[in-house]
Amino acid sequence: MFPPQAEILQYLLTVSKEYSVEQHFKGGMEWVDADWQEKSYTWVVTLKDIQTKQSFKQECQVLISAVGGLVNPQEISIPGSECFQGTIIHTARWKKDLDLTNKHVAVIGNGASAMQVVPAIINKTKSVTQFMRSPHHIVDATDYNFSAKWRDLLRRFPLLFYLIRMILFVYMEITWFRFQNNHLGKLGRESRRIFDRGYLATLHKSNMRLTNDPIVEITKNSIITSSGEEIYVDAILLATGFALTHYDVDLKGRNGRTRKQYWDDYGHKATYKSIAMHGFPNFFYVLGPNSGRLYTSTIQMIESEVEMVIHAIRPILTCQASSVEVKYDSQRSYDVRLHKAINKTVHSNSCGGYFIDKNTGKNWDN
Repeated sequence: MFPPQAEILQYLLTVSKEYSVEQHFKGGMEWVDADWQEKSYTWVVTLKDIQTKQSFKQECQVLISAVGGLVNPQEISIPGSECFQGTIIHTARWKKDLDLTNKHVAVIGNGASAMQVVPAIINKTKSVTQFMRSPHHIVDATDYNFSAKWRDLLRRFPLLFYLIRMILFVYMEITWFRFQNNHLGKLGRESRRIFDRGYLATLHKSNMRLTNDPIVEITKNSIITSSGEEIYVDAILLATGFALTHYDVDLKGRNGRTRKQYWDDYGHKATYKSIAMHGFPNFFYVLGPNSGRLYTSTIQMIESEVEMVIHAIRPILTCQASSVEVKYDSQRSYDVRLHKAINKTVHSNSCGGYFIDKNTGKNWDN
């Protein structure tokens, strides 16, 4: 039920090989910008090889942004962090050669990433000091392994696997009421839920310390807290979440209008059903704005959006059209309905979070 990273990665590699996806895939590339060409009805995309730093251009009829929902690490702005002489590394930029043996380690953050990294390092470090901002509701991650007979049965009858998946989806989906901004929601709502995979056990270890004493400064070899305590550390691990800056890529649609200009004029980040924008023909998102899922399957969302994108671009693939574009009125109507629904939940600007755009006060992730 909760496969480890290695198993998930192996599954992805197996599927990509089975369906010959790898021959159409080129990794280690950074998306720099993209410009819509009105005369040819194509996009000219600038890409950069991360290793060689060489840039090149690629022309395409259809451009799909599938860069992921949580990509760029949230940087810290704690005074003195630039002077720290040890290692500062974000969990999303982990290095395989990082050796924390017998080191004094600080972990900044108390979310899902911290819950995973602390149990992974606690037995090799001399000490771990974890700094948290607010407590979470920790849920036991009860795991279930399918026996060989069950796996064989599911292979023979894939419909049964689909039914099990749908049951799990419906079970998770009924928790929607907890996110409603009303009395019923308050009765069923806890703080953020995080699944425990050994984290609680680490709190009983002698070399583990959890504190909510805020950090005010970082020196060359220590952390200074609000109470005045100085904690000496060799390494600082950042489990501080992600900055939703993956929409900052310079994207120019019709008449050279950038995505930023479009959203600024519109009033906030907006799309049609999270996959398309008026003024940007043949451009689509997978996990675009307002497609984040906090209580059910992101995979389900990805699959749904992929089906919508394929349906939208089919006229181009079959040479029945040169471009497709959502109508402005359709996008505006959808956006109004979307934010009207969001305002009835705790995901509105009445509850702060990374999913609230600080410039507009609008939710642009969930």
